[in-house]
Amino acid sequence: MRILVINPNTTTSMTDKIGRAAQAAASPATQIVAVNPKDGPPSIEGYFDEAFVVPGIIAEMARAGAVDAYVIACFDDTGLDAARCAAEAPVIGIGEAAFHLATLIAGKFSVVTTLARSVPAIEHNLSKYGLASRCAKVRASDVAVLDLESPGSDARRKVSAEIARAVREDGAEAIVLGCAGMADLAHALSLEHGVPVLDGVACAVKLAEATAALGLRTSKKGGYAFPLAKRFAGHYAPWSPGGG
Repeated sequence: MRILVINPNTTTSMTDKIGRAAQAAASPATQIVAVNPKDGPPSIEGYFDEAFVVPGIIAEMARAGAVDAYVIACFDDTGLDAARCAAEAPVIGIGEAAFHLATLIAGKFSVVTTLARSVPAIEHNLSKYGLASRCAKVRASDVAVLDLESPGSDARRKVSAEIARAVREDGAEAIVLGCAGMADLAHALSLEHGVPVLDGVACAVKLAEATAALGLRTSKKGGYAFPLAKRFAGHYAPWSPGGG
């Protein structure tokens, strides 16, 4: 099985980290291909950044050729619906995957993400997925995404402190880490706090494997139908569906 894991931002060190986490979660026979677009923001922190990464996601999907499944490795599930329109193979977002798996192991969970500006997008997705009632709270740890890539930062301490507050104040029975850049922290933080700590990258890879193994494909009826053929203008001409 071959799974394309797309980090929608342009920070290659984060892509490498995500790729390692994905391969560690995958079955031995599964090949993980971790990529990021060459154009766009170095991190995704809020709605504005999200607007500039979707074309890069679609381009990486087209460039990869045949795969059995795709994983969108941004916790906001940036571009997830558009990616599902572009593909028949399953497309799994790390946010949606982690939320669903958290509901299978805990009555309620809290999300610990990066900056406060990311909280509304996560809350919106929880409502969209019908899982808001299972989430005790979405918490910001006041960690910039790129601080997770800096060895000298105190990002891990801040994330850990917010997890402690979630367990103590929210009554959270599990924690979902709200950023792909936290993928390498989940196991140690679970041991530290005595509750399951879920990394969305690992969750998405396992769900991608299961969905593909079951022979399930993205439905092409309704909203996830292939795009209508039309000619896009200017810079977006190469993305014209069906050749325009």
